[in-house]
Amino acid sequence: MEWETVIGLEIHAQLATKSKIFSGAATAYGAAPNTQTCAVDLGMTGVLPVLNKEAVRMAAKFGLAVQATVAPRSVFARKNYFYPDLPKGYQISQYELPVVQHGRVEIDLENGEIKTIGVTRAHLEEDAGKSLHEDFHGLSGIDLNRAGTPLLEIVSEPDMRSAKEAVAYMKKIHTLITYLEICDGNMQEGSFRCDANVSVRHKGEHRYGTRCEIKNLNSFRFVERAINFEVARQIEILESGGRIVQETRLYDANKDETRTMRSKEEAFDYRYFPDPDLLPVHISPAFVEEVRATLPELPDAKRERFGYEYGLPPYDASVLASSRGLADFFEAVVKASGGEAKLSANWVMGDLLGALNKDGKEISRSPVSAARLGGMLQRIADNTISGKIAKQVFEAMWNGEGDADAIIDKQGLRQVTDSGAIEKVIDEVMAANPQQLADYRSGKDKLFGFFVGQVMKASQGKANPQQLNELLKKKLNG
Repeated sequence: MEWETVIGLEIHAQLATKSKIFSGAATAYGAAPNTQTCAVDLGMTGVLPVLNKEAVRMAAKFGLAVQATVAPRSVFARKNYFYPDLPKGYQISQYELPVVQHGRVEIDLENGEIKTIGVTRAHLEEDAGKSLHEDFHGLSGIDLNRAGTPLLEIVSEPDMRSAKEAVAYMKKIHTLITYLEICDGNMQEGSFRCDANVSVRHKGEHRYGTRCEIKNLNSFRFVERAINFEVARQIEILESGGRIVQETRLYDANKDETRTMRSKEEAFDYRYFPDPDLLPVHISPAFVEEVRATLPELPDAKRERFGYEYGLPPYDASVLASSRGLADFFEAVVKASGGEAKLSANWVMGDLLGALNKDGKEISRSPVSAARLGGMLQRIADNTISGKIAKQVFEAMWNGEGDADAIIDKQGLRQVTDSGAIEKVIDEVMAANPQQLADYRSGKDKLFGFFVGQVMKASQGKANPQQLNELLKKKLNG
């Protein structure tokens, strides 16, 4: 019997406002516990929430980017439940009338096809605080710095049919919110996380199966592993004659399994009702157009442009457009290199990203600037240095030894392009290896690589590779 997986994601993106959604308290990460909270966040008597306009602007920006409707009227509600890190006893959120409605994003599937995933809604809400269970001698502590931090909850349609599709969708949303600069996307700090709703049904059936919700997944790898485990668990239960219980589950990364958090019967009855302290939010067409004017070139458009403007293959264009910082860096390298687009793409995706990953650095903290990398690529293009020598120059630049020209001159790395000088080295190598020369001329063509290596070694890697190959063939076959 063939099964089909049905997945919907609820993504929580912490908005990059300087203050909280309903108060003036700071949102900076890493402050000492309970130092970034105020009477509004604590729900003290006599205080009133005031909506942060910048949070609304960011929500509208996201809505436009996913081709959604930015609602002219939206309403905040109280989501009532009791938990130690929720001092008011309710969370201010949006329920029936969210600010963003009915959007869509496209994801690339492994088979090369494009699939559209519906975005049901995106609504604004405040985050709760955080319970701490460490270094308290068996007790728990409450940190309310995060209470009141603005969140945009992005709810998808149940359009995904595999864990890989879910990861592709989540990565697409991550790329969008960082391009828009409305969220830093830092999953380790909890700025970007998701809940996954997972169910299975018989292939061809239209009715959805009973779903389970996996809470608080904060890495792409965990999303994929948690969904795959949950799918396998549900199928095993159904094929054994059991039934799926609708429940909330947690993913244990150490054991690579999901486990019960609470069942439907134990789930909170949130008792939503409109917040009497907050007026409905009215967004004018003029405000929407003002926000639209601030939209950057979005990832799909940038990827397409990289293809036709720079002649890059689809894979290169996709990688380089995957983050705004990387795309901007690449274009700066192309400009600094004098238009060497493919050479720039190869070096940015290869040596640069490799060095950044090795040192655990973001593109914004690259020790080699775009201008310096582009300057080095100019020296490859004008045959001052070879690609092999360029790796030596790049390493020196990475270690702070100056720009390419200074390193080339200091280390004497200029490429030998004088035909006479190269021929002289070839003659010396041939004279020093008479047996290999005889074997080559008797038909062992693979020894050509041996002679290339010996000449490059004798010239300390400075011989122009193209000239070397041409001259060596003539000499060996002469």
